[in-house]
Amino acid sequence: MTTLLAGPGGRPNAKHAAARPGRFRGMWNASPLTYLTLIVALVLSIFPIYWMIIVATRTNSVVADVPPPLLPGAHGTDNVGRLFDNPEAYFAKGLLNSALASAAVTISTVFFASLAGFAFAKLRFRGKNALLLTIIATMMIPVQMGIIPLYMIMVKLGWTGQLQAVIVPFLVTGFGVFMMRQYADQAVPDELIEAARVDGCTTFGIYWRVVLPALRPAAGVLGLFTFMQTWNEFMWPLAVLQPDNPTVQLSINNLANAYFKDYTLMFAGTSVAILPLLVVFIIFGRQIIGGIMEGAVKA
Repeated sequence: MTTLLAGPGGRPNAKHAAARPGRFRGMWNASPLTYLTLIVALVLSIFPIYWMIIVATRTNSVVADVPPPLLPGAHGTDNVGRLFDNPEAYFAKGLLNSALASAAVTISTVFFASLAGFAFAKLRFRGKNALLLTIIATMMIPVQMGIIPLYMIMVKLGWTGQLQAVIVPFLVTGFGVFMMRQYADQAVPDELIEAARVDGCTTFGIYWRVVLPALRPAAGVLGLFTFMQTWNEFMWPLAVLQPDNPTVQLSINNLANAYFKDYTLMFAGTSVAILPLLVVFIIFGRQIIGGIMEGAVKA
């Protein structure tokens, strides 16, 4: 079939390509309005972040300038130095705490959610549907409603002011379990699991060697969302942590003074806090694309 459709040199025959315009033209051609819309959306999305980084390299005098400055200034190093030397922010400690908490919550959520998702999708046991409905029901409860009872539990455990109070309550989420269950149900064939059982693989071995590699795209998405959510969390750390043991979001909040706001210092802190998110996005993005491409090649 490929030979019949190919012309000289292996190139597609124009006659056959023209006979199927919807398959080729719709895939590659886009109107100028589409490109214009994408460019406008890209500029509107990136410009606030770009302006924030530019202001972080200048002084407070340019914050209200119209038009805004578009080129970096010469005070970037000084502002970052003042940021880490600020005695009220504990910025270095905030970065470390956020990195530890986000990494621990992400690894735990991906592991337990994928394990539970595999069980709900492919294993048979009593009460499976009832348990799944219970997990889905937890997603309907607003987070704000659980702050007071959760804080009381942290007080009973003596964890207030300690980093484990930010980590332990979020080691697994109902959304993660439901998401991995839905993906495992579609991405992992039952015949593959039966073949692994015939080869003598245990249930956990099936999960580790067969199911988890197939769940890599969904695990990448879940890991990315979980890391970003934990890194950007503000309300719960504000309630349970002390000012001298903050996360990075609390450190940035501590930079705001009641009488004077040093915007260059706050923007410098926000710019530094964005860097770990970019690194994580690149890492998990490669995992997502790699898993999708691997699945496409196998298909």
